[in-house]
Amino acid sequence: MSVRGDGAVLERALMEADPARTPRDAAPDARALATRDRILRKSRSTRRTHSRAVGWASGAIAVGASAIFAVAMLLPQETASAGTPTPLAFEGSSTIAEIVETAEEDLVAVAGPATPLRLVHAASWGFSVDVVDENTQVTPQLSELTWNPDGSGRMTIVRGVPYDPTDAVANNSAEVSSSGDVVSDLIMAPGDFEPPWSEIPGDSRDDVLALLSAFGMPAEPTAFDIEAALTSTFDMWTLTNAQHREVLSLLEATGEGVALGDSTDRLGRPVAGIQFLAPDGGAKDVVLVSLETGRIVGVERTAIKADEVFPVGAIISYRMWDVESEVIR
Repeated sequence: MSVRGDGAVLERALMEADPARTPRDAAPDARALATRDRILRKSRSTRRTHSRAVGWASGAIAVGASAIFAVAMLLPQETASAGTPTPLAFEGSSTIAEIVETAEEDLVAVAGPATPLRLVHAASWGFSVDVVDENTQVTPQLSELTWNPDGSGRMTIVRGVPYDPTDAVANNSAEVSSSGDVVSDLIMAPGDFEPPWSEIPGDSRDDVLALLSAFGMPAEPTAFDIEAALTSTFDMWTLTNAQHREVLSLLEATGEGVALGDSTDRLGRPVAGIQFLAPDGGAKDVVLVSLETGRIVGVERTAIKADEVFPVGAIISYRMWDVESEVIR
């Protein structure tokens, strides 16, 4: 996915938006470094708040991931690592086969989108860091992306209610609710938005494989490869129940992952969790499957190796989809 244009669209996305999807080992390129320098020059003169990006990107924001990561490299690391949301707690026992079987029953019984939608309602979180004052808050975010076949669209990001990362009580709940504060309302002209797949995808296994492949899934994927591709896909498409069923079947067929039991996600929805390890062993992702609809409604990433930013057990990011539109307002 890319955002094209005269540079103003990119700068607005970088300056106004919070979340970004950045690989753990990503390095900023020359363009990102130049963008970083421009942002930092502006921050010194305006004392504007910028964000440490730890969430996944959605829609047009993804193009700025490397540049925002470059900014993060200059932020005080001890401030950024002061606190993160507590991982979801799971209880009960189940197998992946049982989770998928229950989800398939719900996907048939509960109505979903009749066709895939170029509309995504999502929730995520990131650190909000004042570059000058070195003040940090955990800032949940709610977003709405709509786009059209001609590459036009709109991305609106609403700030969630922030909290102090040193507040243990707040961290233990870490639920996402809207503050009503619109922090970015990005209008994209025709040609500005270029997703990897722009045509309405079909419901068959081959159709879903082609869609996930367009979003980075290799020819012989691991479960983590599938999960990474579905995360990118869900950031740009709201898929049908039949397509969710195929994705769950692909995950199950790998024979990988660990069923975690049941929990409640950060929007108060009952979910089952399936855990997958990153290839480098540095993090684990938990795919959240709704116990009400059978749809995949979130992914949460946790550090399992300490680094210069995150201690072991810290939530690196979470991303939730199928968010009710009234929650975002």
